[in-house]
Amino acid sequence: MGFANDAHSMGWNFDHSYRALPSAFFSEVSPKPGPEPRLVLFNHKLAQELGLTFSAHEESFIAATFCGNILPANSQPIAQAYAGHQFGHFTMLGDGRAILLGEHITPSGKRVDIQLKGAGLTPYSRRGDGKAAIGPMLREYIISEALSALDVPSTRSLAVVTTGESIYRETILKGAMLTRVASSHIRVGTFQYAAALRDKRSLKELADYTITRHYSQLIGSENLYRDFLHAVIERQAALVAQWMLIGFIHGVMNTDNMTLSGESIDYGPCAFLDIYQPKTVYSSIDQHGRYAYQNQPDIAQWNLARFSEALLPLIDDDVDKAITIAEEEIGCFALLFRTYWLEGMRKKLGLFSQEAEDIKLSYALLEWMDRSNADYTHTFRALASENVPQGAIYQDRIFQDWRAQWVARLERNPKPKKSSFCLMNANNPAIIPRNEHVEAALTAANDGLDLSKLRRLLSALEDPYRDDPSFADLQNVSAPSNGCYKTFCGT
Repeated sequence: MGFANDAHSMGWNFDHSYRALPSAFFSEVSPKPGPEPRLVLFNHKLAQELGLTFSAHEESFIAATFCGNILPANSQPIAQAYAGHQFGHFTMLGDGRAILLGEHITPSGKRVDIQLKGAGLTPYSRRGDGKAAIGPMLREYIISEALSALDVPSTRSLAVVTTGESIYRETILKGAMLTRVASSHIRVGTFQYAAALRDKRSLKELADYTITRHYSQLIGSENLYRDFLHAVIERQAALVAQWMLIGFIHGVMNTDNMTLSGESIDYGPCAFLDIYQPKTVYSSIDQHGRYAYQNQPDIAQWNLARFSEALLPLIDDDVDKAITIAEEEIGCFALLFRTYWLEGMRKKLGLFSQEAEDIKLSYALLEWMDRSNADYTHTFRALASENVPQGAIYQDRIFQDWRAQWVARLERNPKPKKSSFCLMNANNPAIIPRNEHVEAALTAANDGLDLSKLRRLLSALEDPYRDDPSFADLQNVSAPSNGCYKTFCGT
C-alpha cells in the first residue's frame, strides 16, 4: 500500500525526552488499531503550525495514521503514570485510554506532545476499556479549539477519527479517537504520583525536567523549587482568571486535570455560562457543586496546595521550614488571581487606567447580572456601544444607575471612548460555544454522522471577537441552559 514509506514523509520530527525519566513514570504500550478508520475532522491550520504536511496523502492514510493503524516514523508510544485527587479523593491513576506517540519538534523549535485519546487498553485502564466514543471526542475538539481562539492557553485538537468499533456505555456508541496536541501532559497529579513513590531522586528528576521544559528562566535560581512553585501558582492564577472572564466552567478540576504548563486540559463535562449565575454546575457527576463556576479559583488554590505538598522534600530539608515556605507561596494565589481577573475585567469594561473603585464597579455589574438573569456574554458585548443594550432587563433602574457610573468612569480614561469600545470588543467575545448549539452539532454527528452543523459551528468559533451576521443564529439560544443542562465526562 506504500503506507510505511508515507509514514516518513509527513514532517514528523519526534523526540522522546520524557522517556529519560525513571521508568516508573510511564509504560511502553502501542495503540490498538481501529478496524475501519474514517477521518471525521482534521485541523489543517494546526497541522501547518506544526510543520506537518498531509496534502499528498489520501484521506484513508490520514485516517489510519490518527487511528493508530500506522505509527508515524520514529514514534515511541507510551502511557504516562500519574495520580490525582478526584472530587477530593486521592487515587493512583495514569493514561487509561490515551497513548503518547512522542514529542514533536515544530519548525520553530517548539516541543509538543502528540497523543492519541481513545487508543485502547493501557496498564492504567483499571476497569475501563481504553476506548472513546465520538461525542466526547468531538466535544473536546470544539471546546479546545474555541478556547484557543479566545486566547486562552489550551491543549489543541489535531484530528478526530471514527474507529469502526462499537463502544458500550449506557448505550452503544460509535468508537473514535482524538489526536491531542499539548505543551506537555505533566500534571499536578504527576507530582503527586512522584511523591507517592517516596523516592526523592525521582521527584527531583521530574521537577528538574519540568523546569527545563516549561520554566527554563528559573534555571540557576538560588531558591529553585520555591521559585518553581511560585511560577506554577502564578500561571494557574492567570489561567483560571481567563476562564472566569469568559464564563467558562471546566467541570472536573481534579488535580490530574491541572497541567504544569498552564494549559487547559480535558474537556469532559465542560460548558459556558449563558445567564450569569455563579453557582452554575453543568457536570452530571458533580452532585455537590464542588466545581461550580464560582468555586474554580478556590479549587485551583486547593489543587496547588496538593502540588506544594508533593514538592516539600525539594523545597527544604527541614520539613517545618518547607511547609512554612509552601504555605506562604500558596497564600499568594488569591492576590495573583484577583490581580489577573481585575486586569481582564478592566479590559472588558474598556478601562485603560486604574482606579481603586474599579473592582467595586465590576462586582456591582456582576451582582446585577446575577439578580436579573442577564446573559453574561451578551451583556458585556452590548456595552461596547453608545446605545443602551436592548432588552427589558436593561431598562432596570439599578442597571441604569450602574451604567451612569460606568460612563462617568470612561470619561476619566486617558483615551477616547472609541478606543475603549475597541478594547472591549477585543476582550468580549461576540460568540462562544453556546451549549444549545454544541449539543445540536453533537447530536447530528452522533445520529447520522452529519457534520454540517459541527463544521459551521467550528467556522463561527474561529474568530470569536468579530461580529459576523451570517452566524447571528449561533450567538443566541432559544432558552438559557443554566440549571437544566447537563454534561458528561465521556469515559
